[in-house]
Amino acid sequence: MEELLIIGVNTRPVAESAFRAGYTVYSASYYCTLDFRGYTERRCILQEQSGESCGRFQENFTTEKLLEAASDFIERADGIIPLTGAPGLPEDKVLGNPHADHVEDKYRLYQRIKNSYPTPETHLITDPQEALEIVSCDEKRYLIKPVRGAGGFGVMDFHEASGEFLLQEYIEGVPVSASVLSTGSEAMTILTSRQIIKRDIPGFEGQFIYAGNMTPGPRGVIEEMAEDLILDLSLRGSNGVDFIMQGSDLYVVEVNPRIQGTFECAEASLGINMAEAHIMACMGELIEKSDPLRYAVKRILYAPSRCMVGDMKIRGVHDIPFPGAIVEEGEPLVTVMAADENPERALSVASMRCSMVRKKLKPL
Repeated sequence: MEELLIIGVNTRPVAESAFRAGYTVYSASYYCTLDFRGYTERRCILQEQSGESCGRFQENFTTEKLLEAASDFIERADGIIPLTGAPGLPEDKVLGNPHADHVEDKYRLYQRIKNSYPTPETHLITDPQEALEIVSCDEKRYLIKPVRGAGGFGVMDFHEASGEFLLQEYIEGVPVSASVLSTGSEAMTILTSRQIIKRDIPGFEGQFIYAGNMTPGPRGVIEEMAEDLILDLSLRGSNGVDFIMQGSDLYVVEVNPRIQGTFECAEASLGINMAEAHIMACMGELIEKSDPLRYAVKRILYAPSRCMVGDMKIRGVHDIPFPGAIVEEGEPLVTVMAADENPERALSVASMRCSMVRKKLKPL
């Protein structure tokens, strides 16, 4: 296998990793940022220009556009790594899980695992009155969340809503995750993390928005439970399991059947090539497990207001918009990374880089 297509909303970190592993890389993505180097052939939906708005992701992105952008790459590639937002792809070329509906449909996942793993009580709601009756008859706190989705968008405290949605028991605790490599018959948790969740993103106030990770996280039972679950779900490659940790108890919240947001943290903490580790697992071989070498912090910054961006070529800052581009309030701005053998220093450096980014913004 020599030629790879990486396809999804943001392919930059995985494309870089695959290139370092020696592959010829094609990329089809929504974002096409300044630091996405020219060693790949790439197609992007969003074309950033100085003085023009980048628009809103939810209004401009469709899987159909992504499939159209990738059409000839699909023919040329030996293998395809699908990321978040990827469309349906030829099964014989997918390095990962071509069929993941039993996981991506969160209610199907709940029904499948509720008798085997601790998980929050979850109801599929099609009649808003049913949700009101459940909440009024119970002292538990509840969230509403979409049946499908990623990044915490649409997940919020209970309120009256219409259409189809999930009503899920709210578990107070620490959001953590496990990154698992699986061949389908063997599984190994290579890293755990603490998730950074923000509830004050402009335009998405109150929602539980994913804003990064810190690795490594807690070890022990979380690793074993994640491995068992990934094997029970017959998943391959790199997959993630999200938990809420409440004291010594763990509750499975979601499963991510593809490469996760912890990808860069895993590479920084473990000193490995995650794209190669994913491909090897898909081909039936697990890498040797290693202990974390350092702490890694990933921060996703969202635009605090409608703003024009300056020159953001700052060490540790990635997914950089073109200088002069206008980013709308609440849209993803940049990814900030930091790593150190000391966790406090890693956090401090990440915070310092976030401050440097904010100084490069001109509110409009």
